[in-house]
Amino acid sequence: MSAEIVKKIAVNLVKDVKTGQTVPLGSVWESQACVLLFLRRFGCQVCRWTASELSKLKPQLDAAGVTLAGVGPEDVGVEEFVQGKFFAGDLYVDETKQCYKDLGYRRYNALNVIPAAASKKSREVISKAKSEGIPGNFKGDLLQAGGTLIVSAGGEKVLLNFVQDSPGDHVELQEVLKLLGLEGKVQASAQPKCDDTMCTM
Repeated sequence: MSAEIVKKIAVNLVKDVKTGQTVPLGSVWESQACVLLFLRRFGCQVCRWTASELSKLKPQLDAAGVTLAGVGPEDVGVEEFVQGKFFAGDLYVDETKQCYKDLGYRRYNALNVIPAAASKKSREVISKAKSEGIPGNFKGDLLQAGGTLIVSAGGEKVLLNFVQDSPGDHVELQEVLKLLGLEGKVQASAQPKCDDTMCTM
């Protein structure tokens, strides 16, 4: 993805969950690099686990002057998400889903959403989320997919444009550090092992 699309989404307005103010998305990377997680839903168990995992990088990102931010496609479930402390970064809502559209994030339909949610990758993450006591629900838009965007300061370079193919897809933490040129290790949660029918730890 070129920097042109970053310029396009930079002007899209999102709502700051903490303040309720509407701001251009580009404000999150205006002065420093940014790791930006686009969530499928705030009630999504997989999204909550992914957000929790990415939050493990917050100390290293802060030390390097990198912003950690998350965007959800609607208000539904945001209060519960915040109360559950699933994410350590700044949080926004794209009420028009314009960023999701501009980034080309997939929308499922009634025929493919269930197979996608039941995929091996999704079952692995759901199993891990359950083992860590991370709950989920089916409130809100079940059809929206998300991704992860890493942008350099000022939006000059796109370091990563990760687009979910299945709901269980996510970026490995060590890969995030590598793309940002940061040293150090982070203890990611071990993925459970799955067979074709069920997940176990």
